[in-house]
Amino acid sequence: MAESEAETPGTPGEFESKYFEFHGVRLPPFCRGKMEDIADFPVRPSDVWIVTYPKSGTSLLQEVVYLVSQGADPDEIGLMNIDEQLPVLEYPQPGLDIIKELTSPRLIKSHLPYRFLPSDLHNGDSKVIYMARNPKDLVVSYYQFHRSLRTMSYRGTFQEFCRRFMNDKLGYGSWFEHVQEFWEHRMDANVLFLKYEDMHRDLVTMVEQLARFLGVSCDKAQLESLIEHCHQLVDQCCNAEALPVGRVGLWKDIFTVSMNEKFDLVYKQKMGKCDLTFDFYL
Repeated sequence: MAESEAETPGTPGEFESKYFEFHGVRLPPFCRGKMEDIADFPVRPSDVWIVTYPKSGTSLLQEVVYLVSQGADPDEIGLMNIDEQLPVLEYPQPGLDIIKELTSPRLIKSHLPYRFLPSDLHNGDSKVIYMARNPKDLVVSYYQFHRSLRTMSYRGTFQEFCRRFMNDKLGYGSWFEHVQEFWEHRMDANVLFLKYEDMHRDLVTMVEQLARFLGVSCDKAQLESLIEHCHQLVDQCCNAEALPVGRVGLWKDIFTVSMNEKFDLVYKQKMGKCDLTFDFYL
């Protein structure tokens, strides 16, 4: 059986919910019963998909993509509910049927691994922007996220949470497999592979990449204005956090020397011969 329920292991009462296991990958329970519909979901050539492992900078990326693709003003973006403009494919709301009927061009998000995305995406039928974040910062952000959600009821220590992450025991499965799977498809014509750290290190190049990939033509003045607006979004996003979970190098404030050594060992084992590299601090 491909589908099964998996009790989240660990201390009693650590999570109230159960994960949904699909082909060996742990997924949120709301994915149950819809994976075949997701695989068959009809995509359009005008679609733009944003795919990330959770806490990879999705919120910031969606605002930058919306700004570049729609030419929106960052002040307007700040006033609107951007999540309503970019629904998540697998989430209960608004649901697959409503997303199917959205007018083009659709902007759609997902946290699903490459292999579980709509088959049409594998065939190159629409554009996919994937962003990866260094796993040490990501796991800190993911931990804070779990602690902030009543539905998750996570009350374990960061060390326990980090161990779950290293053992692929969190929702959406293994980060290591997630990023490597997309890295293998980085040369596909319909895929743009980005790194979260580059938003902070070299935003100009990233905006230029996005504009080219999305087919947005602009002169030098328009590009400079676009880059300035994106800088504003990055600043707003990072400064608005109650906890600075968007900062690069966040992990250094919480990892112990022992944890860092264990993490580095697991990272080396699981990433194998993959030539994907990350900036762990800037």
